[in-house]
Formats: sequence, C-alpha cells, structure tokens
Amino acid sequence: MGEETSPRKLKEDEHSIQSMEPKATDLQKEVGLFSGICIIVGTIIGSGIFISPKSVLSNTGTVGPCLIIWAACGILATLGALCFAELGTMITKSGGEYPYLMEAFGPIPAYLFSWVSMMVTKPSSFAIICLSFSEYVCAAFYSGCEPPEVVIKCLAAAAILLITTVNALSVRLGSYVQNFFTAAKMVIVAIIIISGLVLLAQGNTKNFENSFAGTPASVGGISLAFYNGLWAYDGWNQLNYITEELRNPYRNLPLAIIIGIPLVTVCYILMNVSYFTVMTPTELLQSQAVAVTFGDRVLYPASWIVPLFVAFSTIGAANGSCFTAGRLIYVAGREGHMLKVLSYISVRRLTPAPAIIFYGIIATIYIIPGDINSLVNYFSFATWLFYGMTIVGLVVMRFTKKNQERPIKVPIFIPILVTLVSVFLVLAPIISNPAWEYLYCVLFILSGLIFYFLFVYYKFGWAQKISKPVTMYLQMLMEVVPPEKHLE
Repeated sequence: MGEETSPRKLKEDEHSIQSMEPKATDLQKEVGLFSGICIIVGTIIGSGIFISPKSVLSNTGTVGPCLIIWAACGILATLGALCFAELGTMITKSGGEYPYLMEAFGPIPAYLFSWVSMMVTKPSSFAIICLSFSEYVCAAFYSGCEPPEVVIKCLAAAAILLITTVNALSVRLGSYVQNFFTAAKMVIVAIIIISGLVLLAQGNTKNFENSFAGTPASVGGISLAFYNGLWAYDGWNQLNYITEELRNPYRNLPLAIIIGIPLVTVCYILMNVSYFTVMTPTELLQSQAVAVTFGDRVLYPASWIVPLFVAFSTIGAANGSCFTAGRLIYVAGREGHMLKVLSYISVRRLTPAPAIIFYGIIATIYIIPGDINSLVNYFSFATWLFYGMTIVGLVVMRFTKKNQERPIKVPIFIPILVTLVSVFLVLAPIISNPAWEYLYCVLFILSGLIFYFLFVYYKFGWAQKISKPVTMYLQMLMEVVPPEKHLE
C-alpha cells in the first residue's frame, strides 16, 4: 500500500486530494486503432448471427431479399457510425450519445438518455448476453436435458462479476481481453465462411436457385426484417463511448469505423450464404441455433468447436458492452446527473471503477427475473429514438455551431437519411403491432424527469445531506478521486 493512496489520505481535506492530482489525473489513452476495431467488431458480433438469423428470413420469406436486407443494414450502420464519427471528433468526450445530446439540446434529453440507458437498455442487454453465454456453457455439461435455471443464472452472474472486475482493474487489460475474444470469434466466423464457400464451389447452389421467387410484397414484413437485422448490427456506435481513451481519435475513430463495420457486414452476408449452402430456408427457420446446426452437418465430429467459440463470442460481446457502458455512467456522474462518486477515477488503476461496478450490479439484478427479453424488445424502439435525436442534433449543430472545428464532415444528406430511417424504425413496430407496453416504456422514460428535477435541477438540501456522506464513504472504500479537471 503506497502512502499516497491509503484510505486515511483520501479522508483528508481538499488540499490533500489536490496533492494526488498527478497520480489520478484522468482516464488513460490506452486504446489504439487495432483495439478500436476489435471493440467495434467484438461488440457487434455477439450471439445473434450464430443463433437467430432466421428472424430476418422469416420476415422476407426467401433467400435473395434476406441477403439484401443484411447488406442494407450494414450500409445503414456504416452511415450512422460516420455521423457519429463527425460528432466524436467534434466533441471529444466519452459517453456516446450523452455529450452530443447535451451540446445540441441541453441537459434534459441527455439526462433522459442516460436514465434509460443506465437503468434498462444497457444493463439488461449485458445480462442477456451473459445468460446466452451461460446457456451455451451449461449445455455441454447437461447433454440431452435442460440445465437447471439456477445454474445458468449463477454462471451468468459469475461472468458479470469477472468482466466487471477485469474492466475496473485496467483499461489495458479490458482491451486485451476484448482483442483476444474478438480474435476467437473471428476464427469461428472464418471456419463457417470458408466451409460454406468450399461447399458452394462444390456445387451446393440449390438453395440459391430462384432466390427471389415467391417474395412476399408486405411492407410490414420488410420493415420487421430491417428491425431484426439492425438489432444484429447494434454496437456500431460503441467506440464513441470511449473517445477520451482513444489514442489520436481524429484519425483512429473514423478509421476504426470504416474498417470495422464493413468487415462485419461482409462477414454477416458470407455467413448467411454459408448457412444456405447446407440448409433450405425451411430448415433454417426450424433450427434453434443456426450455427450449431451448420456445425453438426459440416464439421462433424469436430462440431463441438461451434458452441465453444459461440461462448467465446458472447463473452467478448459482454466485455465490449461493459467496457463502453461504464464510460456513459462515468460521464453522466461527471456532469452531475448521477451520484458524484460515479465520476471518480481509481487512484491506482486510472479506470472509472465506481461507474463500472455500478453497471455490473444493475446487470446482476436483471438476471434474477425469469424473462427480460420482452422488456428489451419494448425498449429497443427507445434506442432508435435516441439514435435519431442524436443525429438530428448533428444537423442542428451544423447551424448553431457553424464555427466549431470538424475534422470529419459528412455530406448533409447522410444524417438526414439516417434520421428518416430512425423515425421509420421508431414508428414501424408501434403501428404494425400496437401494445400497451410501448406506452409504459414512454412513461418510464418521462419518469426520469422526476429524478432530474428533484436531484439535479433543484438539488434539494436533504438529498445533498444523504449523498455527501455516501460519496465520502465510497471514496475511501474504493480509493477513488475526482478527475483532474473537476478538482477545485
């Protein structure tokens, strides 16, 4: 224990904390171009492409439109990410949409985004990814029967604990873990693609004949196919959550986007082609886990490789989610929109440890209910609501902040196109399948205003009396201090 970081020292007055300034200045810039690409690829490619590409096929009906939807979703994700690249190089703050909404529209939309993201969308998504990982691992030990639910949940909680610990300990360690699991998932992606191309070259083209015949003309079906496809691409904006830890962000942020997302798009299209070389559309729709079915037919007796690497893929996606979402909580805390201690940085590790630990705790709570998929489905339209608002903010700032430096400037038609698609994606599920749950979701989003006015805007004295001793105790317990620029 170094004297300068002992709990006793942290207890001392403001002067003493300022003396630590050189030790705990700010977040470290540990993420380079390769790690940035790995975060994008590793977070986007989770369990979805291995388990359920049938959701796109079920809404398009035939092979040709299915492959077109996968390509179109990749193009849209790239265009959205390029808009975020302009925002990220113009406003070089971590936290994804949060600082951009703050700059464009002020604190209320930014607060509502952080409220929904931190309390529902991000931790519940983290929990589901870890539950998927747990199910794959448990299946290996319970062959022929369903694993007990308590075992699945305990293993998922252990995965959350491990990932949270790794990311709280070190930025470099978190990015190394991300690089490893991204490499592992690219191995299985390469195995599936190469196997499929070999089979295609051998003449297995039957399922591609008349690939547009019988395509349903339903606009609703096409919109739902887009919705499901874009869900598989979700994570295209993850690098904007760690802009402050990115080395040379003006160069590496756009480069990582331009390399990473098209790479994912090519992989998704070729993996779907591979699936169709061994499965008819009907067989694919009947498969519970498409990649496992593919492995059983093509890689036997080495088919065990697929579930092993799918487990690697899911844990990698979970690590990427934790790595980036912790920064959103950190930035919200720094702006005074959350408990102050959530904006503090570990004296020893230079990581936003309190924010990451808070995120892990919320995610663990979401493991307890039986089924949280429906909750995330209803909140997914809120995700596109905030994407759309953020990109509208980009257009607004073209007029309100004309003189602000923009190292990257995308043509204006790109943010307008992405905004129109966002509006469509927000309204399509509500119009095609109206449900009370969407109203409950909107009410939950607006309920954040109660907390905003009570604890942020008016800052009632009784709330401050509660939060100050809590902050001091947690600061001593975790050995954390405010980042440099927020030390008075």
